[in-house]
Amino acid sequence: MTSIAPAGDPEEGNALTRAGARVRESVDRLAASSPSRLALGVFVVGIAFFTLLLATPISSATGEWTSLHDAMFTAVSAVCVTGLTVVSTATHWSFFGQLVMIIAVFVGGLGILTLASVLSLAVTKRLGVRGKLLAQQSMNTAASGKLGEVGSLLRIVITTSVIIQGILALWLTIRFWTYGEGLWLGLWHGIFYSISAYNNAGFTPHSDGLVPYETDALLLFPLMIGMFIGSLGFPVIMVLLKYRFHTRKWNLHTKLTLVTSGLLVVGGTLAWGLSEWNNNATIGQMSVGDKLLHSLFASVMTRSGGFNLVEMDDLHPATMVFTDALMFAGGGSASTAGGIKVTTIAVMFLAILAEARGTPQVQAFGRRIPESTMRVAISVLAMGASLVMVGTIALLAIYPSATLDHAVFESISAFATVGLSTGLSGELPPAGKYVLIGLMFMGRVGTITFATALAMRHRRQLYQFPEERPIIG
Repeated sequence: MTSIAPAGDPEEGNALTRAGARVRESVDRLAASSPSRLALGVFVVGIAFFTLLLATPISSATGEWTSLHDAMFTAVSAVCVTGLTVVSTATHWSFFGQLVMIIAVFVGGLGILTLASVLSLAVTKRLGVRGKLLAQQSMNTAASGKLGEVGSLLRIVITTSVIIQGILALWLTIRFWTYGEGLWLGLWHGIFYSISAYNNAGFTPHSDGLVPYETDALLLFPLMIGMFIGSLGFPVIMVLLKYRFHTRKWNLHTKLTLVTSGLLVVGGTLAWGLSEWNNNATIGQMSVGDKLLHSLFASVMTRSGGFNLVEMDDLHPATMVFTDALMFAGGGSASTAGGIKVTTIAVMFLAILAEARGTPQVQAFGRRIPESTMRVAISVLAMGASLVMVGTIALLAIYPSATLDHAVFESISAFATVGLSTGLSGELPPAGKYVLIGLMFMGRVGTITFATALAMRHRRQLYQFPEERPIIG
């Protein structure tokens, strides 16, 4: 006669514990041996799952099947927290479809932060003793332990993200409720926008987006704050939570991220406002206060947020050019923002400044930046520019009716996972949509894994070749 183990049997608990330990060991080995395969595998599985859900009739408002390329485009855009769309979020998808989309954004955002933390620890395992100590100080976790033993770090990252999104959702719910949307509809829109903003996705459940609220500072400022916090990255957020305003205790990464982000926000606000000040198609007929609000909102959102208050096709050509530049720059490393990252911009600028001054070392805030970091920054910049160029050429070849400025804008928006669009995405044939899918995927996963792979490739060389400097310029 077979005996049945009673509820709460210690043997059953021990079996689950052993199974969990085996899973952690497997993840540990995979992350240590090939972080790139781990990253690609996780995102490919997630994209395939959400693609299948979005393609089913229950996800569409009409109850019909959604084409594979449209479902995949939306799934990639959501999981990679981009925000580009080829069908209307408000009218094409049912409530279930919108729910699947925002869950994909939430999971994708947490997955990016988790992946970045695991890959960061993978890099620290290859560092020397001094590098490990610096990494441990900056990440507030033991960098010398196993990758599977990062539970405390991930709990902090996930808990902080959920709390910030919860606070933002509560405020937005109250704000939408004051517009007469009703409690449940206001709650849904508050949750949707909070997740979309913090994760730098830019999806909107309204058919006309945020245009009806374009002068409501009490709605727009929380969205900007949520997006800005999400774009800083978990290493910066953890340092701020630990040391707050004790700037002397901030590490170099935090200082570079905050200073560069602040300069880009201020510079983008001034440039966008001056360029569009008299453009009647955008903000030319608004009051001074509304013009300033629009300029600030555009500056914050173009760096990966994806929300817009004006049509991108109505922008002045000069505005489109530096919008391209802001999108390409993106947000902070190990964040939900895209682009080549502000620290890459900062390191490149500091290297140029050091060369102009004739300084032998690149320095910032009393710290020396190693040459290996500069090589990684150059590689990430070159990779990003190459992908955008190839994507632009492919779009023009597939869809000759597209103009060069629109093709460049759409390619950068996809690669930098911004989500702003001139409307070209919806006009493209399936082949063009697959090009943007590839750009979104490479822009999100490629830059993280590429930079990590370069950082981990440290080889000892017992000899040096004679130095000879070629002519540059």
